[in-house]
Amino acid sequence: MADQPKRVKIWYDPEGDYLEVIFDQKPGFFRETECDQVMEKIDEQGNVLGFSVLRVSAMKEGPLEVAL
Repeated sequence: MADQPKRVKIWYDPEGDYLEVIFDQKPGFFRETECDQVMEKIDEQGNVLGFSVLRVSAMKEGPLEVAL
């Protein structure tokens, strides 16, 4: 049987100017990154489950680059 394709959940809230991308639907929590616009979602072992971006409209000035 072939492996199932990996599913990614992407959600954008235009009112809050907020984007969330989740790679794995597991329990976890958000923590800060070196960029004040980006939070990463991790599990208890520190594995990255996804990330969120605040003030998405501010990205018109250029791309964000963050280590997760």
